[in-house]
Amino acid sequence: MTQNSLHIRTVDKDSAIVSLCLSLLIVLVFIQTSDQFLHWFLFPVTLCGILIGIDAIDWFRGRLSIFDPVGIIGLLGFHFFFLAPLFHVSWDFWMGGDTTPPPDWRPWIGWMAILNFLGIWIYRFSRNLAFQSTKNPAKQIVWQLNRRRFIPILCLALMFSAVLQLLVYQKFGGISNYIEAATRAANREGEGEFAGSGIIFLFSESFPILAMMGFALFAQKNKKMRNWTILILVLLVFIVLQMLFGGLRGSRSNTIWALFWGAGIIHFWIRRITKKEIAIGLVFMVIFMYIYGFFKTGGLEGLNKALEGQEERASLEKKSGRSWQGLVLQDLGRSDVQAFVLYRLMQHDSDYQYAWGRTYYAAFSMLVPSIFWPDKPPDKIKEGTEAQFGMGSYHPQLWASSKVYGLAGETMLNFGPIMIPFAFIFLGVIVGNVRRFLFTWQAADVRLILLPFLVNYCFVILVGDLDNQIYFLLKNGGFPFIVLLLSSEKIKIKGE
Repeated sequence: MTQNSLHIRTVDKDSAIVSLCLSLLIVLVFIQTSDQFLHWFLFPVTLCGILIGIDAIDWFRGRLSIFDPVGIIGLLGFHFFFLAPLFHVSWDFWMGGDTTPPPDWRPWIGWMAILNFLGIWIYRFSRNLAFQSTKNPAKQIVWQLNRRRFIPILCLALMFSAVLQLLVYQKFGGISNYIEAATRAANREGEGEFAGSGIIFLFSESFPILAMMGFALFAQKNKKMRNWTILILVLLVFIVLQMLFGGLRGSRSNTIWALFWGAGIIHFWIRRITKKEIAIGLVFMVIFMYIYGFFKTGGLEGLNKALEGQEERASLEKKSGRSWQGLVLQDLGRSDVQAFVLYRLMQHDSDYQYAWGRTYYAAFSMLVPSIFWPDKPPDKIKEGTEAQFGMGSYHPQLWASSKVYGLAGETMLNFGPIMIPFAFIFLGVIVGNVRRFLFTWQAADVRLILLPFLVNYCFVILVGDLDNQIYFLLKNGGFPFIVLLLSSEKIKIKGE
């Protein structure tokens, strides 16, 4: 893809009006369903929907390209900041466990919406600032793929990845035992079985995306490989490979994010993907995440029961907590978790002491192997547990909360609610830079393969914690990046 100039994002009045009307229409529908919505929390939540919805509308109108991170964050953010809080109240669906909930969730949803609204403004400003910071550089570096070097390096990488995955299965005594171990880990009955395997997974689970990179190179030279029949078959094979190389470990995001990346490689290197095809993919994603949730907590037995019928699924939902509501609101949102942390921190009897950056420090300690640093500092689990249950409640073996708090939630754990809006600067800087890559990387630049992965990372920042971000970058992108780095030649060209 070639772009001759950078385009600063400005608010389109038509898109703003459409976002306003759409958000108000949705609110009116919710008001008709319950008196619970006759509350002040609705006002800041609606403002969040209007503001972030502008980018979503621009994406639908074609003002943003399919993989523009501004549009992707706009689409997902419309759910994250607007729809998810409304559905929480509508369904009366909140985080479970042994926590004592607030008497009324709505004020805390409302206060979080105020902080998020300020954060979205700061995100938009910092995003535009980062996007235009290096406009029209005098020289630009292009990574040009050396095909003669790429093929042998890719073959060696694929063989290395496959051998490591076979060794992983061998370690557990076969695929079935591997699945059982993953199920125990998901239910927190044997997490230690996978401890210390992160460096192995970095290489062993990269096989599918490396294979997709190889196919894309082949398809560029063969027009017959570019029709959708072939590409759909390739994506199906890709999903199967993704299951064999990490998916059976019970990680839904492992498979979904990889599929997003694979689709992006097709878009940039083989043929364009349309919004209709994106919509079909999203429907598949939601269905897959729902069904796969039963596999994560119940293994093959849980998956078989889920496919038997509605009654079995309802029983499994009650037993495992894997429901449509949980998928939509807790896997793709953080409204209740963040509202609850805010509620706990604002109580007059709260004894929680802010971490002042300890969760970030602990996240970076992941980069050092345990053999060199056996006594690593406790991670965000400690701070999250003590924020919810009080200081001293954390015990790594007996009592710990494994919640994921998201950008705003982890900021609260470290610096308190007042710093939440400023945390969005980081999201804005990353989105702005990734968008700049979209416009400046040339069609021949092999780094375009990494662009969907970086767009994906933008959303991970919003919903994940720093340890999730580091794991995502290294585990999913580390080995493919090394392969591209070794297979490329850097060429300087004059900027325009």
